[in-house]
Amino acid sequence: MKFTLSWLNDHLATKATLDDILGLMLKAGLEVEEVEDPREKLAAFTVCKVKAAEPHPDADKLRVCTVDTVDGEKQIVCGAPNARAGMTAIYAPLGTFIPGLDFALDKKPRKIRGIESYGMMCSTKELEAGEDHDGIADLDESIALGTPAADALGLNDPVIDFEVTPNRPDWLGVQGIARDLAAAGAGRFLRTELKKVVGTKPCPVEIQLDAPEACPVFAGAVIVGVKNGPSPDWMQQRLKAVGIQPKSLLVDVTNYISLDRARPLHAYDAAKLSGPVVARLGRKGEKLAALDGKTYDISEEMCVIADDSGAIGLGGVMGGESTAVSDETVDVFIESAWFDPLRTARTGRATGIHSDARYRFERGVDPHSCMDGLNLAIALIVEYGGGVVSKPNLAGEAPVNTKKVTFYPADVERLTGLSVKPADMRRMLKDLEFGIEDAGDAWYLTPPTFRFDMEQSADIVEEVARLVGFDQLPTTSLPAPEGGVKAITTPMQARVRAARRVMASRGFLEAVSWSFMAKDDAALFGKTSDALVVANPVASDLDYMRPSV
Repeated sequence: MKFTLSWLNDHLATKATLDDILGLMLKAGLEVEEVEDPREKLAAFTVCKVKAAEPHPDADKLRVCTVDTVDGEKQIVCGAPNARAGMTAIYAPLGTFIPGLDFALDKKPRKIRGIESYGMMCSTKELEAGEDHDGIADLDESIALGTPAADALGLNDPVIDFEVTPNRPDWLGVQGIARDLAAAGAGRFLRTELKKVVGTKPCPVEIQLDAPEACPVFAGAVIVGVKNGPSPDWMQQRLKAVGIQPKSLLVDVTNYISLDRARPLHAYDAAKLSGPVVARLGRKGEKLAALDGKTYDISEEMCVIADDSGAIGLGGVMGGESTAVSDETVDVFIESAWFDPLRTARTGRATGIHSDARYRFERGVDPHSCMDGLNLAIALIVEYGGGVVSKPNLAGEAPVNTKKVTFYPADVERLTGLSVKPADMRRMLKDLEFGIEDAGDAWYLTPPTFRFDMEQSADIVEEVARLVGFDQLPTTSLPAPEGGVKAITTPMQARVRAARRVMASRGFLEAVSWSFMAKDDAALFGKTSDALVVANPVASDLDYMRPSV
């Protein structure tokens, strides 16, 4: 999971530095894998001003530019068609490594058709800051000479990549990360109020739930008259920073909310829908032409989104090509549903589809986030693409959260050795959005609907311990057993170890081979059996259990 520091600040009011945030993430159990600071990669690049751009005497497509740089006035030979006097561009001095071209400029001036060039002016693609390679970056003339390129291009935002543990699907949204960091003392969690766009007309798309065991709740709304152009610059920058290429407003909004709130959505071209949208189980012989360009066989165990034309999506996994939005989309139907995690995981394994939606739904999406996700999507689409929204259509209801965990505050010191005041425990748990009913020695806690891993008092103890900091756990030696340490190996284990030592001392080597092999190779050892076929092999040549030593 990746996010930028400024993105985090949308949900966390903090004065903490990047290093402080990284330390608190580690303390809260968020294992940071990498921090990418684009300022480091672009440190050598600065803003320059082109004073003159004259045609090259020996090349029609080249210009000889006189450029004001941080290193003084430089002569640069440039082949960009947009190079002109008066423009503001990005300057790379001699010897600079150009990331988008994967090579470094010569340290000495280079002659280009007989004229020396003292550096280079770069396109955004050459800086790996965009896809534009038609010309050099043309910046606003108000940007001062010598400004670092990262600041001029808005790429001064560190990107943090961390490992999400399977029990914490709420960390798959930046909002969830901010919540935990606030509980760990990083700052104040910002509970942003959603700007609701109220529809006046009923939703023209009917929603039906024919398989509530697979999809118990499904919300949707139609926006008419949308202009599906590019998404706003701030959204594009955030998506690109975490490795997602912007496509259009409708697609980018759904991707953004998935990353921001851990709430997958799907957008359909409403003009391509026929009849009601139905969440049901698959039918024998059905197929789906999916958004990834592949066609998948549908089984009777899969959750399917369908209309009168047939399957138009695999619930919680991927949408279909037949109802996909495009640049020509004017009316859009937004889906915000909740799909059973186990069924979603089985569908993903059966089809081999790896999507962001599947990754989230199979781990567990907050079932009570359907309307919030839908309202946020509507607000963003209407703000940047216009249109008239219908009233939301809600079918089914989210599973009711009746789980209560009995927590004994005394367990914290008993199990961890940490001495934590009850008031501090209460603050931490409230920050994590637990409902608390204090009954003296026992507290009855209601976990938030986005936490699926809270089952017993020990789970709550772990929450308190990680927020205090595992580095604060006291070191306590185990008591020495009476009568000294006794042998813990069985006679058989002792004989095996002795035999290994003897064999090794005489020059023998022990071979530990794969338990899997190719089926054709296994057949050489005798009769094969379907019982030895691996259902989900790690490689095509390791699809069979080894039948012999």
